[in-house]
Amino acid sequence: MTSSDRNKPKNIPSPTDAARAYARFIPREELSAGVKAWNPGDIAGGPPPQANVQRAAEEVSKADAAAMFAEQLRAARQAGYQDGYRDGLVALDGFKQSYATQTTAQVGTLMKSLAAELDGLQQDMARTLAVTATHLARQIVRSELVTRPELVATVAHEAIDTLLLSAQHITLRVHPDDHAFVAQGAAEVLAARGTRLLSDSSMTRGGCQVESDIGVIDASIETRWRRTVASLGCDEAWNADATAATTDTAPGADA
Repeated sequence: MTSSDRNKPKNIPSPTDAARAYARFIPREELSAGVKAWNPGDIAGGPPPQANVQRAAEEVSKADAAAMFAEQLRAARQAGYQDGYRDGLVALDGFKQSYATQTTAQVGTLMKSLAAELDGLQQDMARTLAVTATHLARQIVRSELVTRPELVATVAHEAIDTLLLSAQHITLRVHPDDHAFVAQGAAEVLAARGTRLLSDSSMTRGGCQVESDIGVIDASIETRWRRTVASLGCDEAWNADATAATTDTAPGADA
């Protein structure tokens, strides 16, 4: 190509002709089978927008389900805690009532047992005190009978006065060693009632027995002693210690 050819003007179509060339409408039937509709996602090579929307909806649904499950789990835990706490309080109240009832019953039984033991102890103490008092009284009476044997006259006088005035055939029995004391100390009453004074070795010193047609008055030392100790709730015989001493010193007592 020469320089003259290069300098020649080229045949450039006018804008009008170009517009006419590209203004022709291409029918769909003329398109090839490989042509398809263009989607915005085709540029980036990603999935179509419908798939993205479906995936987003699934993710939102999963998130909602997880949140709902978490909420249900929290509510279940809270309900379980409240139920357990309530059941614990009920069980605690039941235990308190049961423990209080059991403790009250045990304390009541203990108090009854202590009361019974105290009553028994008081009875034992009273019995021991009464026995001790009777032993002491017996020693005092025996000492009085030895140091003041003339007191038997007073006993005889009181025994005769106990008889009714209508009594007859009165007899007074005393120990031989007390005969003289009674005859001298109770002479007036013996004479006034016409009483016969007799010595009886079966009588214990310090006592007497009055007999009449209407009855007998036992003023022996054994009978008066038994009445005295009975008022103290004891049953101590006058010669109880003497009997015990005789038993202890009897042959074969140590066997």
